[in-house]
Amino acid sequence: MFPNLDAEQARNGHSNTFVANQLGISRQSLEKKKKNGGFKLAEINILLSMYDSNLEYLFSSQKMTAPAALIPAQAV
Repeated sequence: MFPNLDAEQARNGHSNTFVANQLGISRQSLEKKKKNGGFKLAEINILLSMYDSNLEYLFSSQKMTAPAALIPAQAV
């Protein structure tokens, strides 16, 4: 449901277990929320901060190119 969230997780080398721990939820809960939505506002804010991202990009249902500020310098 959130391909850009998956992309940022992969880009940063974060497992679902790691992200779930940061959010204070189980891995299974994270996987369900990534599939069906239902993130709480506090969880969204943590994810936006973790990935230095914006809501429109991170939670888009369509895959988008990461804003230039999010792409590591060596990848540009």
